[in-house]
Amino acid sequence: MSAFRHDEELGLDGKGGKKDADAWMRELLTRLAESSLVEQRRARRWGVFFKLAFLAYLLLLLGAIIGGSTESSLSDEPFTALVTLDGPIMDDTSANADIVIEGLRKGFESDHSKAVILRINSPGGSPVQSNYIYQEMLRLRAKYPNKPLYAVVSEMAASGGYYVAAGATAIYADQASIVGSIGVRMDGFGVVDAMKMLGIEYRELTAGDHKALLSPFVPVNPEEKAHMEGLLNEVHQQFIKAVKDGRGERLNLETQGLFSGLIWTGQQAVGLGLIDGLGDVESVARDVVKVEKVVDVTTEASVLDRLLARLGVAVSAGVSSGISKTLIQSQYGVLH
Repeated sequence: MSAFRHDEELGLDGKGGKKDADAWMRELLTRLAESSLVEQRRARRWGVFFKLAFLAYLLLLLGAIIGGSTESSLSDEPFTALVTLDGPIMDDTSANADIVIEGLRKGFESDHSKAVILRINSPGGSPVQSNYIYQEMLRLRAKYPNKPLYAVVSEMAASGGYYVAAGATAIYADQASIVGSIGVRMDGFGVVDAMKMLGIEYRELTAGDHKALLSPFVPVNPEEKAHMEGLLNEVHQQFIKAVKDGRGERLNLETQGLFSGLIWTGQQAVGLGLIDGLGDVESVARDVVKVEKVVDVTTEASVLDRLLARLGVAVSAGVSSGISKTLIQSQYGVLH
């Protein structure tokens, strides 16, 4: 067999090789085109998804803005306004003074609200935040003398929670609710002995004899301890005065330990004059206010704030705040 014949059978002649190469190239281009179309369709689907998700978010945000601006006027008929205070009363929680006060103002300013109920479930917190709310409650009661303000305790109104409750026209609770804890405390810790065991040397530079007041890394200074106890006593007296002013002659002042920080059940608190009776939001609206319709006017964090928090936008601020508070608490303790 000649060499030319052999090449022709194998398709390696000039024309056959070119045909095979052209076919291979066409197939490659076809596959690339198909792959590109698939990717384009996938990209379009994701684009539509994100556009719809963004549109849904805008609608939710718009609804929250519109709903929040008209919340106190949801009803054209008489209703009992409800504001909820739930959790520790601190400046960085949903139970801070700004949020609670905004809700109270909504309730009082509505033309159709006949009374305002502040539902409280709090173990206490900042005496400053508690006093802000207490003072605003007194101001609103004076401004709207015909619109009573009732505090209703759910699980507990202890310490700062009761401080706030004392600003109400009357207080109601469940028979098993925890009420009282009229006192002030400061938490701290010391690691002096642990540092000695671990061979850790504490180095501190300050300007001012008491700048490192109650540092956990050195033994307690008796002078500093006495100073802080005096501070606690002063805040305690402010607390006692607020309770006496708010409750007046209803308090049983002969009760031993009334202002000692002890707690009582709702049933016991009635006899002590700490609360006026037993009940919940519904029963107070029905039997005391005589208006069963309850409209919740509690101020909540905006949809945008909640979304950003979930996405982690607020993480850096939260970490910074947490570090600062940890440093402050480790040195000065926490007031309750």
